[in-house]
Parts: sequence; C-alpha cells; structure tokens
Amino acid sequence: MDVFETIRTVLAVRAYQDKPIPADVVRKIVEAAWLTASSRNGQPWHFIVVENRETLKKLGALARTGPYIAQAPLAIVVAMEQSPYAVSDGSRAIQSMVLTAWSEEVGSNWVGFQGLTEIKPLLGIPAEVDVLAIVPFGYPAKHLCKGKKNRKPLAEVAHRELFGQPFA
Repeated sequence: MDVFETIRTVLAVRAYQDKPIPADVVRKIVEAAWLTASSRNGQPWHFIVVENRETLKKLGALARTGPYIAQAPLAIVVAMEQSPYAVSDGSRAIQSMVLTAWSEEVGSNWVGFQGLTEIKPLLGIPAEVDVLAIVPFGYPAKHLCKGKKNRKPLAEVAHRELFGQPFA
C-alpha cells in the first residue's frame, strides 16, 4: 500500500479476530519503530513485544482505556528512557508501527499515555524507564470503512504563509 493511502485509510481498531499475526509481519512492525528517526539519534525507546495470552489479559486489565488489549494477538509496550525528546521520539515510533501494521491489513490503537507504572513489574521494566503507551495489534474483527474519517475542513487547520489565511 502506498504511504499516503495508508495514512488516508488508517483507522483505530479496538476489536480483533482470534488470528495470530505472522512472525514476519510482527518483525516488520517492530523494525518500523526501530528505524524511526529520533532527535539527535538518541533512540530513547524500548519495545516490549507481548504475544503471551495471559500477559495480554493482564495488560488489558491494567490499562483503564484499553481493556480490548486482552483480545489482541499482539501488543507492543513502548517504554522510554529519560530524555527531553522521549515523548516525541516514542510517538513517532508508534506512528511508524501503526502505519506499517495497517499496510499489512493489521489494525491497532494507541492505549494510555504515560503513567502506566503498574505494568512495569509485569514486564520487568526498570524503575527509571517510563511507559509511554501500549499498542495492541490484530486483524480487525469487523469490516471497516477504510478512510471514512470525520475531519475539520482542511481550510480550518492548514494555513498559507500566515495563520488565518486558508491553505485550501
């Protein structure tokens, strides 16, 4: 799938088929995060790949905004070392994973935003490393109308030369 088409059609997926994701696709998703640019090439991230069903259930129970993690065949926990750029770098890596997965017809959704300290002991994450997010992945359980997005008009959010001068 072309990059723009992937961006145009990607949707948040919160219900997954009971179908494993092939190892080569999992590797591609993880490599997409690893290859993402980071500020000063600091690479302050760690990606914990979780496929164990019991661990996924525990993650779903611990993440208040993502109980559906328990049904996903895969989740990747994004943990960050201390850096002034960690949130930005980690967010970029998550977007790379989401888009790469979608190009392989695998859906996902960002769960949580920092403050996920209760999952650290479950995954052996050191105290000095922060958890940015949990990203579950799986084949969508239902047919999605790819690309049907409710967005403000482009002229309201894109400006040409000066704020208030519509781009479109």
